[in-house]
Amino acid sequence: MMSILQKGGSAKDGVLAPIEKGEMRMSSMDRRGFLEATGTGLLSLPAARAGAAENAEDPLGVRADFPITRNMTFLNSAYIGPVSTVVSDAAVDYAREKLLWADSRGGLENKEKARARCAELFGAKPEEVALLYSTSDGENIVTRGLDFQAGHNVVVDELHFTTSFVLYRQLEEERGIELRIVPERGGRTRIEDFEARVDGRTRLLSVAWVSNRNGFRHDLRALAELAHAKGAFLYADAVQALGTFPTSLREEGVDFLTTGAYKWLFASFGVAPLFIREEHLERIPPDRYGHAQVAEDLPEHRFRLRTTAQKYEYASLAFSSVAQLDAALGYLKKVGLSRIEAHAAGLSRELREGIAKLGFEIRTPEGNRSPIMSFVHGQDPERLKRLLKEEAVEVTLRGENDSEMRASISMFNNRADVLRLLNLLENIV
Repeated sequence: MMSILQKGGSAKDGVLAPIEKGEMRMSSMDRRGFLEATGTGLLSLPAARAGAAENAEDPLGVRADFPITRNMTFLNSAYIGPVSTVVSDAAVDYAREKLLWADSRGGLENKEKARARCAELFGAKPEEVALLYSTSDGENIVTRGLDFQAGHNVVVDELHFTTSFVLYRQLEEERGIELRIVPERGGRTRIEDFEARVDGRTRLLSVAWVSNRNGFRHDLRALAELAHAKGAFLYADAVQALGTFPTSLREEGVDFLTTGAYKWLFASFGVAPLFIREEHLERIPPDRYGHAQVAEDLPEHRFRLRTTAQKYEYASLAFSSVAQLDAALGYLKKVGLSRIEAHAAGLSRELREGIAKLGFEIRTPEGNRSPIMSFVHGQDPERLKRLLKEEAVEVTLRGENDSEMRASISMFNNRADVLRLLNLLENIV
């Protein structure tokens, strides 16, 4: 995968102003005064943002919070999402607190706030949410806990992320399972093709809820019903899904799900929410152990361990990333996932229509409900990279020999961003 990034701007246009020396003199201010003065996370979110009057330049009233919009036309949150000033402020606040007091009380508080926000925003219980380090951690924990035996099979589809293929091929060697791969047809996979491969020996269906390859969005509830009818479970990699539309994980029927924070949640690397349905918590043990799982100290160096999803958090977390996640989830709630989905859907339709008119071969199926668009550009990749850089347009070139372009629409994008990419493409065909 190749990402093209044009930073642009100058020192005076920089996103973050340098901290003046005077700002760090804290001898006359106690810890409480510091926190009240600087605020943490959402305390710095302008209350008027989410309710700002819509306009063509800034339909959701968020562009001022994403300074990257002043540097480039960024259509690449499927690769990595930029952070807002709110999230950046949360990172700075955490760093300053650690600089001045060197303790982790703020980190622990942010952890529980982030867990609660995640559960509320995505329709889960706090007891069902763990904070891991990466999206891949979640699928590894789940598959190790399901106790695969020789003769079991796992069903995935061609549009899944690479990590899952690596994992299940390894389990084929170690456990003797069979990996069954559903082919994609016209950029989508169909429920009947899953049905043809699921049987009484199927232990797990695993999908990327929204594919990183072309943005195809699975009907998760239909897959859950299929899996459960055969006595199997459903796992979803949601790194390209959560944050782009409203959902309730419990209502979707998914058994296990992990997402990352650095794409559509617009936070940072190093923290990844895991959802395990409450009724499965006893079934899936931790895959490693440490001090953070202790619920109660017992005599003779024995312990009672946690039984909620916190039992998967075996050690200290990346608390700066957790603070950013907490702020980012609060920001998404303020803007509103329904508004974000409607905004991105409209711009994505316009982008698709424009690309179709220009004659490009589109990889994303029509009527697909995600903000990701993929198509075959048919150009020399190196020349195209230069043009994108010159025009300060950020997308991803991927596929064999970087033959495909993937563009993705975020809450801070507007119609001018879409037209800028379409104009560039029109000039190269």
